[in-house]
Amino acid sequence: MKIAKLALAAVALAATPVVAHAQDVGATVYGNDGQPIGTVESNDGTTAVIKVGEFTAPLPLNIFGQGEDGPTLNATRDAVYAQLKAADEQAKAAAAEAQAKAAAEMAAKVDAALVAGAAVLSADAQPAGVVATIDNEMDAVVVEREGGVVTLKREHFAVDANGALMALFTVAQLEGATVAIPEGAEIATSAE
Repeated sequence: MKIAKLALAAVALAATPVVAHAQDVGATVYGNDGQPIGTVESNDGTTAVIKVGEFTAPLPLNIFGQGEDGPTLNATRDAVYAQLKAADEQAKAAAAEAQAKAAAEMAAKVDAALVAGAAVLSADAQPAGVVATIDNEMDAVVVEREGGVVTLKREHFAVDANGALMALFTVAQLEGATVAIPEGAEIATSAE
């Protein structure tokens, strides 16, 4: 008698997850407390993407069960939502850290390249002039161009993929901001 009960229980457990492979898009997924967790957004035959609040999660079909009302997960909505929210926060923190690291690396490259006499390219990769002076106190970088000078800030510079100093403006924008220097005038440095 005990063997028959065990065999029946094994068949029931083995059959439950197989039904999950036929989940339809739009089906409500229920938790182990009988409450809705979310809805199926897609199903590629091995993974179902479910939407829980503002989050989506790809889940392997073999973790789904089948209840009276539809597909089930062995968790509550609150538990699934908390996991998704934590994962989202971790991803955002990692992205912010990577962005800060990239910005620091770019700033270091700009600092190394931004020196008096350095050639400057425009954002559209055209020769834009030469760094004439750098006034760190005033945060002013004077770029000598054909026909005059243009004053930029340190934040207006980057380095391109080849390490060349680049102003974050096109040649046309730089031409529009260039101030003519009277003949015979010299560009004074911050020390002069």
